[in-house]
Amino acid sequence: MPAFPLPEADALEITTLVDNQVDALLPAEEQVRRNPWVRGVHNPLIDSPETMESLRAEHGFAALVTVTAGGERHRLLFDAGLSRHGLMENMDRLQLNPKELEAVVLSHGHFDHTGGLAGLAERLGRANLPLLVHPRAYTKRRSAPPNVSPLPLPPPSRSALEGAGFELVESEDPSLIFQDALLVTGEVPRVTGFEQGFPFFQAEENGQWEPEPHLLDDQAVVVNVRGRGLVVLTGCGHSGIVNIVRRAVELTGVESVAGVLGGFHLSGAYFDPLIPLTIDALRAFSPAMIVPGHCTGWRAQQAIAAAFPEAYVHNAVGTAFAF
Repeated sequence: MPAFPLPEADALEITTLVDNQVDALLPAEEQVRRNPWVRGVHNPLIDSPETMESLRAEHGFAALVTVTAGGERHRLLFDAGLSRHGLMENMDRLQLNPKELEAVVLSHGHFDHTGGLAGLAERLGRANLPLLVHPRAYTKRRSAPPNVSPLPLPPPSRSALEGAGFELVESEDPSLIFQDALLVTGEVPRVTGFEQGFPFFQAEENGQWEPEPHLLDDQAVVVNVRGRGLVVLTGCGHSGIVNIVRRAVELTGVESVAGVLGGFHLSGAYFDPLIPLTIDALRAFSPAMIVPGHCTGWRAQQAIAAAFPEAYVHNAVGTAFAF
């Protein structure tokens, strides 16, 4: 008996609102709609009454998740990108109304996934919007490789989020929302032998910097789409993308994987040796669609595209995936 039997949703759409790149020349596909352009823009130096601009790309991630279940449509924001106004700018240009959001889920506490909450709060005012977050997301962190100045990884402020009007829902455990049609994984067990986090991450504990290779607040969202199977959406995938997909299958008891999307965090020299191990392990799930973005890294992107030529889709800001 699965721990969280996940009812089938009638439909799911995931729209990339923030990611590291925008590309107006990417082709659309059967389940993939591209929306890179903003039309009807005036530029006084262009010889036309109207021209076009593109969406904003930045080092961060955010996605609009639209679930249809029981004849009702529900929308949540998964992460919020890096900058204060990038998320809102892209939602405006895509003509998406933030007032339709019913909840926000944070994948973890890194600033490139939380910065846009400020712009969202400014737009909505004190809306008491539920924000699902792991309690350790507020941990003060840094990345401290040897012989390099530490890079601060500032977290969101709990008191500031409450002051801005968010209704904080804090839990380490899995949870179901939207008529039990969407699963938030909570903490993801680290069970693979090679997905052991990042050795240079540190957390401030009792005024001291301590090693924190495992970001325990890292979580994902999962939807079981009728006739297709599980769709797994990650932020950075600090838990390890294989650990995350395995957790989704174990929690729900659903073995068919329709899609794996989001950041896989395989960028940089430390992660290069893990790329083939990750690919081999992902083959066991046979994902029908695989969309690595954000922090996956270009080497991993190329390797995944070569290993899954039928399933791979290149991500970009403004892309919508339909299941």
